[in-house]
Amino acid sequence: MEGARQRVKDFSNLEKNGLLARNDLLKAQLQQSNTELSLLEAENNWKLANINMNLMLGLPDTTVLIVNETDLQSTPQEIRPVEEYVQLSTQNRKDMAALGLRKKAAITGVKAAKGGSYPSVAITGGYVAVDVPNILTVANAANLGVGVQYSLSSLWKNSQVDQAKAREKQVEAGEQALTDQIRLEVHQAYQNFLLSKKKIEVYQTAVAQAEENYRIVRNKFQNQLANTTDLLDADVAQLQARLNAAFAKADASVAYNKLLQTAGLLLDQTETK
Repeated sequence: MEGARQRVKDFSNLEKNGLLARNDLLKAQLQQSNTELSLLEAENNWKLANINMNLMLGLPDTTVLIVNETDLQSTPQEIRPVEEYVQLSTQNRKDMAALGLRKKAAITGVKAAKGGSYPSVAITGGYVAVDVPNILTVANAANLGVGVQYSLSSLWKNSQVDQAKAREKQVEAGEQALTDQIRLEVHQAYQNFLLSKKKIEVYQTAVAQAEENYRIVRNKFQNQLANTTDLLDADVAQLQARLNAAFAKADASVAYNKLLQTAGLLLDQTETK
């Protein structure tokens, strides 16, 4: 941005002294405006990325994350195979853990419902005193026995067993659906991260090419072998290449943290820092 402003200033002095056409000055001023718009767009993208990271980390939306070049370069060059992240996701995801608890509760509910529908065995006992004149007299007699009890209400409890089994099946279906969803999320995050790493390589090459092109065009312009339009176009291409490279690094950092989030590892990473 400072280079664009300085160029406008230099061109203004040349135009005042009659050494530069008015049209060339306007081109330089237009480039300055476009540069300012590009920086505003970059700032807006940074704010959106900041909110996205806050959501992934569970932080308040107003939290401002400080990012430096070291943080962007810390994105690993090599990562684990995708199946390892899928396996880790089933072990570490909180939603999977919550569904596992629901499944255990459903199984326990089935067992409890079944227990209530079974006949029960009861021990019976009593104390007897019998006096039949001229026939039988029994004093202080006790009786003890074992009996089986079955309540007619157990027929209604069979319906409770069916309901408990239905809830168990529902939880199992939800578990399978969540497993499939998590696998898809992990694979998508994994591929997005690989794509972002490839973009970094491409944009770094583009930056080197754009810088070399600008150097050549600037030398030609100073020797009056290139016009102002050529110089400004080369400068814009150089600026755009640098912006793309910076965006690619930021995208790679976000993509890597998204992969950690889908695998249930993001909180572990932040807690160890």
